[in-house]
Amino acid sequence: MTEKDRTLVISPNWIGDAVMAQPLLRLLKQAHPERAIDVLAPPQVVPVWRRIQEADDILVTPFRHRALQLGERWRYARILKERGYSDAYVLPNTLKYALIPWLARIPRRVGYKGEMRYGMVNVMHHDDKPRRSMVPFYAALAREPEVPLPGKLVRPYLVVGGEETEQVGKRFGVDLSRPLVAFAPGAEFGIAKRWPPAYYGALAAKVVDAVPGVQVVLLGSPNDRETCDQVVRHVAGAAGAAVRNLAGQTSLDDAIALLARASAVVSNDSGLLHIASALNRPVVALYGSTDPDYAPPLSEVARTVSLRLACSPCRKRECPLGHHDCMNKMSVERVWSELVPILVPVKGSAVRA
Repeated sequence: MTEKDRTLVISPNWIGDAVMAQPLLRLLKQAHPERAIDVLAPPQVVPVWRRIQEADDILVTPFRHRALQLGERWRYARILKERGYSDAYVLPNTLKYALIPWLARIPRRVGYKGEMRYGMVNVMHHDDKPRRSMVPFYAALAREPEVPLPGKLVRPYLVVGGEETEQVGKRFGVDLSRPLVAFAPGAEFGIAKRWPPAYYGALAAKVVDAVPGVQVVLLGSPNDRETCDQVVRHVAGAAGAAVRNLAGQTSLDDAIALLARASAVVSNDSGLLHIASALNRPVVALYGSTDPDYAPPLSEVARTVSLRLACSPCRKRECPLGHHDCMNKMSVERVWSELVPILVPVKGSAVRA
């Protein structure tokens, strides 16, 4: 591979955003199939990029969150300069990420205006008004500014090996021969995104009653452990034995492997929702403070639940009005009515509605 025969993509910091950037890489690879694509990503999203086929090499950012670290960025830019990039795509909108390809003297630096990054970004796109959803927002960077994308974009797509899933299932005692339904009750952005744990508990009891032999697993980060404990406490009666809280026990790699085998996934608007969607699992997506049109699930079987109240989407971490009606008024029966049609039993067993 000759000098300046690589492309650098600087990843978003959020898991769901990284998933929805995958169609951009597909377009870049289609335009230059001979050109390797390196992704510079923070550690928390690296497991996602490892499952994106168009990413040839994953470079892990050495920078602290929210810190400028100008000296460290300059030193890292020197390393990147030696790798020989012809272009860079800066997906975060912050100034500090635009610094890296500029300091590395990468000749073509593509991104949105963001924090007034004139000069650092020399192929400048402008944010939409009204906003497009995230997949075409990122994918548009593959074209010159103001040039429309051709046709319909293919949805984000992640790849997980069957052997990996089998190993993870054995390690956590999940019987993959039985129906598996995954819940993701957390959301890193804030509590305004979360459907109440008591509602998740009631929904889990309905799933256990309706699907013979089902396992319900609760997935999330260590920060979601207490929320998922609350879910388990709200599962009535004997149904609780079929509900497992794995939040904080599984790595993101493990969670991805389990989601790849789920018969159905119920999730708040979170990174795990978009991972499940990119794995083409049937999903029920619950939206409160965020806009379901901006970051919808894109799997072939996807149900979106949003009350679309006058006060939402507020896009706040906590409800600014103090009532959290966008989630508190989303009933268990409403979500259950969306979940029943997509539950997929195994070995021909019937679902009891």
